[in-house]
Amino acid sequence: MSTTVGQQHPIRIYLQIWGLLFFLSTLSYLVDYFRIEGYLRWGLIVALMLMKAGLIVGVFMHMKWERLALVYAILLPPLCLLVLVGLMAAEADYTFLTRGIFFK
Repeated sequence: MSTTVGQQHPIRIYLQIWGLLFFLSTLSYLVDYFRIEGYLRWGLIVALMLMKAGLIVGVFMHMKWERLALVYAILLPPLCLLVLVGLMAAEADYTFLTRGIFFK
């Protein structure tokens, strides 16, 4: 008979996070229900989505309890890719507008 000692988190944490995810999903639904339009709508949807993703990664993927080096190794490369995508999108807009000026 072997006794393994491991880290066990109380189920209360998971139920609280589940409730918070449900609440954030409800807020996301209400953005559409109240017909909010424009940049405010997309800003709210993206902000709520990022909060939900952060909760899922932090608690359900146990990143909250991992070493900082492992968190950086997993989360930093996608963050760098997002910055690169943003920079390339800005460059694409500049190139598109420049071609519109010179190649009429």
